[in-house]
Amino acid sequence: MIIESVRPEELGHVNVLKQYNLSEVFRRDTVFTSGAAATPKVLTDAMVEHAEKNDLIDITVCHLHTEGELAYCKPEVAHRFRSHSFFMGANVRQAVADGRGDSYACFLHEVPRLFRYKLVKPDVALIHVSPPDKHGFVSLGTSVDTVRVALLHSPKIIAQINPQMPRTFGESAMHISHIDAYTEIDMPLFKHSVKNPTEQEEQIGKIIADNLVADGATLQMGIGSLPDCVLKHLHNHKDLGIHSEMFANGLVALAKSGAITNRLKPMHQGRIIGSFIIGDQSLYDYVDDNPFVELFGVDYVNNVKIIKTMPRMTAINSAIEIDLTGQVCADSIGTRFYSGFGGQVDFIRGAAEGTDHMGVPIIAMPSTTAKGESKIVPLLKPGAGVITTRAHVHYVVTEYGIAYLYGKSLRARAWELIKIAHPDHREALDKAAFERFKTLSQQATKHECLTQQ
Repeated sequence: MIIESVRPEELGHVNVLKQYNLSEVFRRDTVFTSGAAATPKVLTDAMVEHAEKNDLIDITVCHLHTEGELAYCKPEVAHRFRSHSFFMGANVRQAVADGRGDSYACFLHEVPRLFRYKLVKPDVALIHVSPPDKHGFVSLGTSVDTVRVALLHSPKIIAQINPQMPRTFGESAMHISHIDAYTEIDMPLFKHSVKNPTEQEEQIGKIIADNLVADGATLQMGIGSLPDCVLKHLHNHKDLGIHSEMFANGLVALAKSGAITNRLKPMHQGRIIGSFIIGDQSLYDYVDDNPFVELFGVDYVNNVKIIKTMPRMTAINSAIEIDLTGQVCADSIGTRFYSGFGGQVDFIRGAAEGTDHMGVPIIAMPSTTAKGESKIVPLLKPGAGVITTRAHVHYVVTEYGIAYLYGKSLRARAWELIKIAHPDHREALDKAAFERFKTLSQQATKHECLTQQ
């Protein structure tokens, strides 16, 4: 680490809010905070209080997805703080929309490069860790992701130490001597409760599990009811592996069923590999002190060269909308930014490049929005961003089936997508395809099938 070490006995049980000299901390600084379940809300609230008492301004707070209400994102402190999101959560969307915050367009595996290349230079890191073990090592717990690299480039490190933070394996250990100051808390981590799945999500999960996930496959998936619907249909599978930037609640039951062994992976055999986790208390209890689970930085977990070595890499990602040529928008609703690049392209590409030539890159989504609008559209909304290009997309799954787009012409792709669109929207989509490609999409498919025979 680049900071001067401090002996733990000198730190004692320091309360960072009262005893640590903060006079020069946060003064026009760039502050990194850990995120997801490990969002250090006690420290960020203290930072805002300190800034208001000392009339500090021009403080930049950079982070991945964070949880909870963020005091530094409130409009009344906009002259003091500005949020910089490498991946946006719901709690910063309004700040970005109002111009009080910024978002980055960056592949998740490349976020650590921003620190290494000094494009982002944090002055202070605020983190959330477990208590030290008998050797003096705390654990980064539920979030290693970009935390590890940020700590290596932060001159000052301030921690909130929480006995409810799980101890995890992998790259999560850090000696307490590298921490400049800490405060001790005892409070639950942020949780994500999964909503009851819709009928559409249940059907999509079953389609994917029954048709696209093979015994021995390695899985990547995100959070939410749809990934959990896939997982709950896999309990009769054998020798599954997990290599995913994140995982959530549904993984616990699947792991306990014995379906996950990780024994076929070429590296980290017998281990679930991730970068961060967020879910309910049962998930945190499961990963606590569990050597079956290891967390590493996103530059490793999301590295395409690593992903493509996994057997039958099956990457399941979502979309906000997809156009008739296969362009995937997953980070914005028109011009309004919604999330970020995340790991979608990392894993879609890694699965597509699988060295065993058996990778399965999947975009999965209900055919319609909650308002009944089609998510398969003639054109993306004006201003919408393309996360996964039409050349990257292989499988698209809705509750109406599977569209396989790879190796097909644009007209044939349109027909494949129309077949899995909601029936109420197929006629309008077919007309749009005809106007765009000047031929019936069904005819394009028939012609292509003849030429490929």
